[in-house]
Amino acid sequence: MPFNNRVEAGRQLAKALASYKTQKPVVLALPRGGVPVAAEVAKALDAPLDLVLVRKIGVPYQPELAMGAVVDGSKPVVVRNEHIIELAGVSEADFNAIRDQELAEIERRRKLYVGDRPHPEIKDHTAIVVDDGIATGATTRAALRAIRTREPRKLVLAVPVAPTQTLEELKSEADTIVCLEDHEDFGAIGFFYYDFRQISDAEVIDLLAQAKATTPASMPGA
Repeated sequence: MPFNNRVEAGRQLAKALASYKTQKPVVLALPRGGVPVAAEVAKALDAPLDLVLVRKIGVPYQPELAMGAVVDGSKPVVVRNEHIIELAGVSEADFNAIRDQELAEIERRRKLYVGDRPHPEIKDHTAIVVDDGIATGATTRAALRAIRTREPRKLVLAVPVAPTQTLEELKSEADTIVCLEDHEDFGAIGFFYYDFRQISDAEVIDLLAQAKATTPASMPGA
């Protein structure tokens, strides 16, 4: 059944994650669409909210089709979808060029969204990675691998909706997966929301500011 919007999906997801509240988790959103969902989760769990800055590497003539993904950091994590790369006939030079474009966009967003704000401490904490849904899984896989390098005690993937097969493929990347709905016949994430409008940079900045203002002082990253 479709969700009304990302806020409603986040509230439903928060209920499914309620047992993690006592673990003092850190909630990590994939911008931009994942931020309104994650903000509701963070609010319900009294947890700090941060971003996982990850970008899809799209096929040159079909940008929405992911042939990989990249996550920023001192050593960027790149995930390749070799099946899509081969089917689309994408050269190594073209893949690298688009990867570099996405890394530049990640850097722009980091400066815009968080500036010099430090990351919450994740090591030895439960990290909950949240998005508004999963399609191919390339972006999600890159995000999980990048967060794993920060040594969380437990790594949880939480989404409102995803393809059944993709969830199966992601089982090895997270310690636990919480998904409200999975579908064999999927299509696109937007099919499962009545309101799936694009989230603006301003909304992301506002949601992060609200989350920071309400984070308990005793929480990591406060």
